Amino acid sequence: MRLLILILAAVGFCSVARAGDISSAYTDLDWKTDCATYAQAEEGEGDWSDLVCSGYRGYPVMIAYDDARESLYYGFPAADMTAVWESFVGFNSGGPRIEWRIETDGDIVVPFATIHRRSVASADGSDKKIEVLVVSKVGQPEEKQGCTVGLVLASGVPDANAAAQKLADEKVRAFTCGKDQRVTIGAVPAFGRVDN
Repeated sequence: MRLLILILAAVGFCSVARAGDISSAYTDLDWKTDCATYAQAEEGEGDWSDLVCSGYRGYPVMIAYDDARESLYYGFPAADMTAVWESFVGFNSGGPRIEWRIETDGDIVVPFATIHRRSVASADGSDKKIEVLVVSKVGQPEEKQGCTVGLVLASGVPDANAAAQKLADEKVRAFTCGKDQRVTIGAVPAFGRVDN
């Protein structure tokens, strides 16, 4: 009996000592209800605005909108947001829902990645939209380093969500923003630094 108790205690300890579990949580993103505009164009300055929105448990979502293009940043940003502006070359918009990939280790809960569906105008000038899942590294309170890690074509690809989750779980935490090469899965529209 004593041996059985020792074995059960060891199994219980191993479960607690295991590396963090990864799961998903979802948040909504509606400019009208979830965001506050903190800067915007004056008359004659074009069409741009900067917003901060509620994200996951205090982690914000930053949106920089400029000429029908959106650059999104998830988590805590560095002081200079212009350095992290990146978007699709074509007109685009973010979907109404964000998936946060979260690592839980005891009481510590860290959202390390997001997967966000973006709708991008076709380059051929048609009304056709191309759906892309953008996988991003979440800026943490200390490092404030967030960026796009990967792009996954979602239009007509039934397993795109699973591919995006795998990419997030395997690449994001070790990814160095500004140094490592972004991963692209499928023929996604042009993405990067956009100067309007």
